[in-house]
Amino acid sequence: MALKDARPGARTTARRRAREIALQALYAWKLAGGDVLAQAKTLEGWVRCDQKCAEQLIAEVVEKSSALEKLIEPHLDRSLASLSPIERVILLIAAYELSARPETPFRVVLNEAIDLGRSYGGTDGHKFVNGVLEKLALELRAEEFARVRQAV
Repeated sequence: MALKDARPGARTTARRRAREIALQALYAWKLAGGDVLAQAKTLEGWVRCDQKCAEQLIAEVVEKSSALEKLIEPHLDRSLASLSPIERVILLIAAYELSARPETPFRVVLNEAIDLGRSYGGTDGHKFVNGVLEKLALELRAEEFARVRQAV
C-alpha cells in the first residue's frame, strides 16, 4: 500500500501523514506480524510525517489492541473479524485517539478516520467507520459530544 495524499493537490499535514504511516504499518502488522515500527520507518512519507506521533500511535495501538477492540465491538453490527483489515485498523487508531488523546477534538479524530477510509478503504467503508466512531465518541467523550451538538 503506497502512501498517497487523500485528495489530489491537498496539503497533507505531518500529523495526517503520521496517521497514514500508522495505518499502513498496522495493516501490515495485522496481516503478517513482525516489527511494526521498523516497517513504518521504511515507508514512503516517514521522513515528512510527525514521527513522534506515528511512533506513539503504532506502539499504543499494538500494546492496547485487545482493549481497543473491546471498546469498538459493542458498536458494531457484525463481528470484528468480518471487517476488512483496513477498516479494522482505522477503527483501532481512532479508538485509541478517542480514549487516550483528549487534546485532539473528537471531530478531528472522526474526520481523519473518515478520510483514511475514503483513501484506503473499500467503497462506502468510510460511512461504516463514521457510524461506529460516532457511537464510540458519544460513549467516550459524552461531555464534548454534547457541547458540540448544542453549538450546532
